[in-house]
Parts: sequence; structure tokens; C-alpha cells
Amino acid sequence: MLINLSQAINTAEAALIEAQVHFGHGTDNAWDEAVFLVLGACGMPLDTQKDQLQKVLTKEQLLSIEDWLGKRIQQRLPLPYLLGETWFAEIPFKVSQDVIIPRSPMAELIGRHFSPFVKNIPTTALDLCCGSGCIGIAMALHMDISHVDMVDIDPAALVLSQENIDYHGVADRVRVFDSNLFLGLSAKHYDLIVSNPPYVDAKDYDDMPVEFSHEPKLALVSGVDGLDLTAAMLAQAADWLSEQGLIVIEVGNSEVALQQALPEVPFMWLDLSAGGNGVFCLTGRQCRQYQDRFRAWYQSRS
Repeated sequence: MLINLSQAINTAEAALIEAQVHFGHGTDNAWDEAVFLVLGACGMPLDTQKDQLQKVLTKEQLLSIEDWLGKRIQQRLPLPYLLGETWFAEIPFKVSQDVIIPRSPMAELIGRHFSPFVKNIPTTALDLCCGSGCIGIAMALHMDISHVDMVDIDPAALVLSQENIDYHGVADRVRVFDSNLFLGLSAKHYDLIVSNPPYVDAKDYDDMPVEFSHEPKLALVSGVDGLDLTAAMLAQAADWLSEQGLIVIEVGNSEVALQQALPEVPFMWLDLSAGGNGVFCLTGRQCRQYQDRFRAWYQSRS
């Protein structure tokens, strides 16, 4: 039986809906997921034109679609791991099962240059817990920042970040370091520090759809309340921010726990038109003002 591209996409969409897979790794509906899956399995680009919809698929392409659909439905494997790439801030990034799949609302903030909180283009920026390197590289490309450092402790993340640096040709402006937060960095100050660290608390992790179990737990969970790494960052941020610097951290649903732990700190919670929650910023001056409180909170958690 001859099957064309359009029919294959419709069949995949129906299968995804029937299987009730979770959408949350680059798409939010079965149709988009089916389009990306079928095109990827067939080795066709995402910008394939509509006049190709009636193209009859080869036996090899149909077998590939069947294989990918099986892994997506039966194993609940997130689609970007099958594709080997995903998009973040309108930029393609290589991904692998060794790192978390980029999906942070930081993309929206990068697109608007962190306005109105950042007045001038930063000279130096730092991406903590960089994973695939998507945030640091996107900042360099969208904001034309001349010096971006990125850090992670996961060897696989460091390798993938460097691959994405090379892929986008920004090695002259972006560097990645094997570092436990600030520990492996040389003494300097940054105009902008950004982080999408692990922030999922223990309960939320247990309740997550199966798809998330394919991502490294190290990249998702950060203590019982999800704030272990955030506490460490805040305790040290004042030492690394320039006079007019800004730190922006995503904590997701752990926002409630953070506000309960530090009710006296005036966190600025950012509005996100594209959805998402739990992203705050603090100025360098605020980090210095509350550094003793941040250090005490961090030490109390040890």
C-alpha cells in the first residue's frame, strides 16, 4: 500500500493522541509532534514545503517512522532525543540523552534582552548549570555579548556545550568550564548571571510524566525543596556581580518554597507572556545587601 507524507503525519497524530503521550519537550500538541516526528524519521527538513505532502514514502522511511513512533509511545522517549536536536530561542541546538532538553522561559527573556531590567548590552555574562549550552549561546547570538562563560559539572554536558559552541561558530566569544558553580572560574565580575539550574522538588519529581524519567535526574532535582543549588548561587552571587550587574534564576514551582524561606528578600518575579513561572532577578546591589542572609540560609541547609 502506498502512503504519502500527509497520510503518515495524520496516522502518527492519531497514534499519539490515542496513546496519551505527554507533550512538553518542544511541542504542546499531537499535530506538531507528528509533523516533527515524521519529517525527522524520513530525513526531511522541518521547512519541507506543502507541495511535498503528496510525496509517496519509501519502505525505509515507513519503517523509520514506525520505529520512532514505537519509541515515542512505548518507551515514552521525548522526541528531541530521537531528532538529536531541538530549538531554543529560535536557534537549533544539538541534544542527547546525557543532558536535559532545553525548554526554559529564559528564551523569551533573552529575546527581549532582559528588558527592562538590563539597560545596556552586558560586556560579560555567565550561564550557570549550562547543560547543552543553549542559554549562554543564545545570549551571545541574540544580545551580541562579547564574552560569555558557561559552567557545568557533568562531563557529557561539557562535551555537548562545546559541540554547540562550535556548531554556531561562537568559540571566540563563548567558553565552557568544568566547574561546580563559581569554584572553577577565575576572579572576575559579570554584568549578567543567568541560570536554569535543577529546581524540581522531590514530590514534583515523583509526579512527573514518564517522559521526564529519560532526562538525567541530576539536571532536574535539587534537594527536597528543589533549592539546593539556588541557595548556593545566592550565597556567592554578590562576589561575582559587577556594580550594575543582574542575576536571573529560574526556580519553577519551587518559587513558593523560596519566598517562604526568604520572605524579607524583594525578589522580582518576572512576567512571562509565553507561559512559565518562577523566574526571578536580583540586582548586584540587592545581592550584596542580603548576602549575609543568603549565606546563613545556605549554611543552615548543609
